[in-house]
Amino acid sequence: MLKILVVDDSLIMRKNLSKLLTSMGHEVVYAAKNGVEAIEAYQAKRPDLVTMDITMPDMNGIDAVKAIRADDPDAKIIMVTSHAEEHMLITSMFIGAAGYIIKPFKRQEVCERIANVFPEYPCEEEDDELELTEDDL
Repeated sequence: MLKILVVDDSLIMRKNLSKLLTSMGHEVVYAAKNGVEAIEAYQAKRPDLVTMDITMPDMNGIDAVKAIRADDPDAKIIMVTSHAEEHMLITSMFIGAAGYIIKPFKRQEVCERIANVFPEYPCEEEDDELELTEDDL
């Protein structure tokens, strides 16, 4: 089980990814809504992994990755984007992100990205999208 910090400006996306990660047996230690909150939460919680949205208000994911990796060069961060922003994805890989996930989240894709960062991590053979119900909101 990994301790994971989820960062996304969309409440629905934070809840959706948190629910997916929890269903995979992980602990979501915090769900931040922007890069500023992400940096503070990272310093307080020291998670094993961060999922970081790229486009957010106040501080975008690229700047948050720079700040987190300046504090902890070994931080494991997977970028999250709703559309393939190629330039921003390349930039995030250059500054130390370990991979990326395209929204909407698919369980198998998330599992494979985690396994790329943590090779000992087992992935099940499933490919279902997790949808929120009204009770989750």
